[in-house]
Amino acid sequence: MKRVVVTGIGAITALGSSSKTTWDNILESKSGAKEARGFDLSGLRSTVACQLPPKGDPDEFRPEDWLTPKEIPRVDPFIQYGIAASKQALEDAGWNPSDNFERERTGIYLGSGIAGLQRISTNTQILDERGPKRISPFFVPGSLANMTGGYLSIEFGFGGPNLAVSTACSSGAHAIGESARIIQWGDADVMIAGASEASVCRLAIAGFAAARALSTSFNDTPQKASRPWDRARDGFVIGEGAGVVILEEYEHAKKRGAKIYCELSGYGMSGDAHHITAPPENGKGAQRAMVRALETAQLSPSEINYINAHGTSTPLGDIVEVRAIKSVFGSHADNLAISSTKSSIGHLLGAAGSVEAVVSILALKNNIAPPTLNLENPDEECDLNFVPHRAQERPINHVISNSFGFGGTNASLLFSKLDS
Repeated sequence: MKRVVVTGIGAITALGSSSKTTWDNILESKSGAKEARGFDLSGLRSTVACQLPPKGDPDEFRPEDWLTPKEIPRVDPFIQYGIAASKQALEDAGWNPSDNFERERTGIYLGSGIAGLQRISTNTQILDERGPKRISPFFVPGSLANMTGGYLSIEFGFGGPNLAVSTACSSGAHAIGESARIIQWGDADVMIAGASEASVCRLAIAGFAAARALSTSFNDTPQKASRPWDRARDGFVIGEGAGVVILEEYEHAKKRGAKIYCELSGYGMSGDAHHITAPPENGKGAQRAMVRALETAQLSPSEINYINAHGTSTPLGDIVEVRAIKSVFGSHADNLAISSTKSSIGHLLGAAGSVEAVVSILALKNNIAPPTLNLENPDEECDLNFVPHRAQERPINHVISNSFGFGGTNASLLFSKLDS
């Protein structure tokens, strides 16, 4: 089986418009949660969000740095974020082939959980208030989940597999795992993989709040709202951004002298077959995904050092994941460092898994487990090392990153330091 390595990373989050800034701010235990801005908050039960740094911030997201002036108004923000993170990752990997063969051996697998929700919501209002003639011809192509990859393919001439995935909050992880399989099967040598999301809007918050998924008790103290495994947790904080990795066949990367972060050594996925939004209380689906990742990596549970948990800060989900971890790892669970990046940058829905993959890769590279914020009074069953408040330096050779989505769709990625 061909080996797959990571040669580039890119990320855009509420804590920074690059993977480095995001990582540095996570390690400083900063939170990106604030009162949501940009739309009417009246009547909303939840008013907290992790949005990208605003205009005027030293680290503001500038779409004009990544897209042409004509492109910017034509596409939903999730496409802007995905293009930006992809270009960051390509630059980091030093991959911009001029040879036609190499371009045709480069593929794209970028997903989104909800895709162009902001654009759909806005254009629905335009249609109702101003009529069909006011709808832009770019409305549909600027909202589609696969269009991030479309724009990148056209700009760079990448003629390899060009796919999109939408598996709720597992989208980014599935895109990365499936990209590895594409390389292993020989359909590409390089894959741009990940996901983006820009669903922080009035419609999304109203919808998730109606489903009782969002935190509603910390509107006056936004930075306290995301609190995985804490007894006061009452739902997730919605976030936005993108995470992208460049995956490459090992021999291809070695031949061109690429910088290699790590190996994507394992990948597992499963279905809960249980409920549209709630996981089974025994965590069997999550267990199967982690076990399969270990099997494909040919590793034992005792060899894992850190888990970047799904850890959304929901009452049921957090406990179920702990039960799943204890079931898979047994007594070794007490030796693990486990943390939730969502406590810092919110829940990026479809992009969560790919951003957390970037964080996991950096944790592996730097031997640092990032912190879980706001863990002040852990739930009774949550008695493991969740890296509360401050990052922990420790040897890390193998990392699992978990993502679980509505509909019971699960994914676990396993990254390892390169052994040769």
